[in-house]
Amino acid sequence: MIYDKIKLPFTYDALEPYLDATTVETHYSKHLSGYVDKLNGILANHSEITEGKSLEDILSNVTMLPQEIRQAVINQGGGVFNHNLYFSLLSPNPKKAPEGKLLNKIVEDFSSLESLVEKLTNSAINQFGSGYAWLVINKKGDLEVISTSNQDCPLSAGVKPILTIDVWEHAYYLKYKNLRAEYVKNIWNLIDWQVVENLYNTYVS
Repeated sequence: MIYDKIKLPFTYDALEPYLDATTVETHYSKHLSGYVDKLNGILANHSEITEGKSLEDILSNVTMLPQEIRQAVINQGGGVFNHNLYFSLLSPNPKKAPEGKLLNKIVEDFSSLESLVEKLTNSAINQFGSGYAWLVINKKGDLEVISTSNQDCPLSAGVKPILTIDVWEHAYYLKYKNLRAEYVKNIWNLIDWQVVENLYNTYVS
């Protein structure tokens, strides 16, 4: 395999009661694994694209992809990157709030952490159909809340994602059924702000 899913730093049942073991296992070992397999299948005969390039590199420059595989790479590559980021942010023992440079920037751009959380929550709940809500660093270096459909990745729009909430139904439906809002509000109990801080500091350093 050229590209792979992250190794989960927790067991499938570690995120209960907010996410149940069956949801986590199905999401990770079935859905994410499916994107990994399909992406590597698409790129198997395209070493000129993959040689020396991370998935982040590829998704940041999708216009350079051959037209005949471009949308497939966007779909499957986004599925891998987006899920890897999502799972990396979850923890049974998360840091509950950001500090330092990230917190200062959140206050500068959103007035308060609470305001940011509310805006991201609303973006996730109101995303039509499948997709994600994101906190990104935009081209000006400011923080911005956006949403994307399907497996579109913010990297392809030239912005840097540092936090995401997956609102595809497979992320929550086994536990929450149609109650997306309840899932989104509960996911904040699992978001590890240390990971978000680390990503922010990496991008702005």
